[in-house]
Amino acid sequence: MNDASRPLPTHPPLLKRIPGVWFVLLAAVLWSTSGFFTQSSLLRVWPADLRGPAIAFWRACFALVLLVPLVRKVSWHWAMIPMTTCFVAMNWTFLSAIVTGSPANTIWLQNLAPAWVMLAAVAFLRETTTLRDWVMLSTCIFGVLFILVMEAMHGHNSAEHRWWSPYLAVASGILYAGVILCIRALRNHDSAWLIALNHLVTAIAMFPLIWMSGAAVPSGALWGILAGIGIIQMGLPYLLFARGLQNTPSHIASLITLLEPVLLPIWVHLTRSGDPNYQAPGWWTWVGAACILVGLTIRYAMPDNTMPENAEPIDSKT
Repeated sequence: MNDASRPLPTHPPLLKRIPGVWFVLLAAVLWSTSGFFTQSSLLRVWPADLRGPAIAFWRACFALVLLVPLVRKVSWHWAMIPMTTCFVAMNWTFLSAIVTGSPANTIWLQNLAPAWVMLAAVAFLRETTTLRDWVMLSTCIFGVLFILVMEAMHGHNSAEHRWWSPYLAVASGILYAGVILCIRALRNHDSAWLIALNHLVTAIAMFPLIWMSGAAVPSGALWGILAGIGIIQMGLPYLLFARGLQNTPSHIASLITLLEPVLLPIWVHLTRSGDPNYQAPGWWTWVGAACILVGLTIRYAMPDNTMPENAEPIDSKT
């Protein structure tokens, strides 16, 4: 969740000499580490159905450690209500899907958000579209339908994998699109405040659930995993991405962030390859993912000359 027109405070001269694409690239790599942190065996101290909300709560808490000091101006607008609501629900659906289903399916299905944004922009905002917008939409929709149909026909449920996980992943992408649209409406507000507010509301919303479930206080090495997913996987990449956007065109930044869904399954494999309960993604995941990747690449491979220079990237990371 970043705004290219609202850079972070001044950086040291050394950082200014580093090309912005390297910051964006590193941010994408760190975002993809959710495949490492969320698959840790240490998290299995929590029941599978509770694991998603618990991770969401602690990730938000640790991310706030980095984000709160960057807030320059606290403000209010009614659009912050649907923004935070969508963000909380997005976190719950995404993290629940990634720990109760295929992480590869989850990340690719969530990355359909640009397609949902486009549909909403056309239907409700009457925005103009180009041919490549419709190519993106058609290939992405085909990819997601292929994954869902094949999962229903050939997917195997287990103690960890639930049949409804792919549908939670699709819901997370739709909710992600809602967050993006709200941020568009709030582009004149401090971007650090918006991302911090989203995480604050997430922590508040998830706290009663995990407290009543007795999972509020972790112990031992679990603290390190939770700190890692909040700081390394969420907070730090946000700072790097915001820095990179200062001198990287938004369409290039959007294209680079597609590394996240490509790398995430690799992290999962490295973490779970020796686990007898680990189920590698089915071949249909890669076919559907290829369709989604092709569509998004076509959309972002070239700059869109029809958009104003200060327009916010369609897939600003949340």
